[in-house]
Amino acid sequence: MDLICSDLEGVFIPEIWINVAEKTGIEALKLTTRDITDYDVLMQKRLSIMDQHGLKLKDITDVIATIDPIAGAAEALTWIRERAQIIILSDTFEEFARPLMKKLGFPALFCHSLVVDDSGRITDYNLRQQNQKKHAVKAFKGLNYRVIAFGDSYNDTAMLGEADHGFFFMPPDNVVKEFPQFKVTRNYEELKTMIGSLIQ
Repeated sequence: MDLICSDLEGVFIPEIWINVAEKTGIEALKLTTRDITDYDVLMQKRLSIMDQHGLKLKDITDVIATIDPIAGAAEALTWIRERAQIIILSDTFEEFARPLMKKLGFPALFCHSLVVDDSGRITDYNLRQQNQKKHAVKAFKGLNYRVIAFGDSYNDTAMLGEADHGFFFMPPDNVVKEFPQFKVTRNYEELKTMIGSLIQ
């Protein structure tokens, strides 16, 4: 039986932190996993920037409330779900993802969580598991699933490598150059064609 695993940001929804950066005018928050490969380094930098500017969880969730899925994302997700089970594996946080999952029809999502103090300040984050995307795919394979995986960034490459079939979806050129072993899809039509060719 086939199981599909995918990333979330840059695949079905716009990058949350880029939207926060644009709304707040804090350019440094535009850095994502497309720019910094070490997720802990990236998150510690984000927490430090938020502290410097006094940003709290509500400031972030207010921006998230204005974000819509990428054009065509909900339809593509429905198309996939009509053909196979899909689980979204993301390095976002439950507190960020809830309103966005509603707009996508509540697909299954595995992600992390935030540590928030009484004032609403984000003080830390809890990883569900280090390298959770790769471990999730490995676990699904252990349950005798044949895993097809796709994502767009550095933090997806271990997942793609672990999957029976892994490929990129709308990745930046720097990631493609560093990981030429993975095929590339550039839009939802190409994504559907690729998935259609891989599903048994």
